[in-house]
Amino acid sequence: MMRGALVVLLLLAGCGSRAEDQAARGERIAEARCASCHAVGRTGASPRANAPAFRDLHRRYPVDQLAESLAEGIVTGHPDMPEQSFDRAEVEAFLAYLRSLER
Repeated sequence: MMRGALVVLLLLAGCGSRAEDQAARGERIAEARCASCHAVGRTGASPRANAPAFRDLHRRYPVDQLAESLAEGIVTGHPDMPEQSFDRAEVEAFLAYLRSLER
């Protein structure tokens, strides 16, 4: 019984670490590709006033529904934002990071 509980705890700990690793990778992606315009952290203003802070995106959009746009390429109606596209692993990491900002 005790051994089974230990196995479950280790598995849960491993899942948490993977999610944290994904979120950390997503944060690095956001810093590298988005921070020149968007506030990507839990505090601070966006360098560009009209660029939404990533910590607020979940209030505007269901974060998981951004996956398709990220994979196909985000194209916006304003000329200042460059087109961005992400591979599958980057999408997963980026969304994990955005979800981590909801807490």
